[in-house]
Amino acid sequence: MPAIEQPRIAQLVRETWQCLKFTQVKLATVLRVSFHTINRWKNGHTQPSLLAMKQIKELLQQMREPGESLLAKYF
Repeated sequence: MPAIEQPRIAQLVRETWQCLKFTQVKLATVLRVSFHTINRWKNGHTQPSLLAMKQIKELLQQMREPGESLLAKYF
């Protein structure tokens, strides 16, 4: 999986939970991380692990469109 720059990761995380119509808490639960972890990703303080990025990618693949648009945009 190619590396994504931190500002784009923050935007990816934000757009993913919005497209899924999830709250940050729901996304955190699905990815098995804390709300604070999602918040740190969203604010650009830390990056998701490779496992979390894989899980985000899988969520987007399950969404079809608009998930496909986000996959094309970020991956």
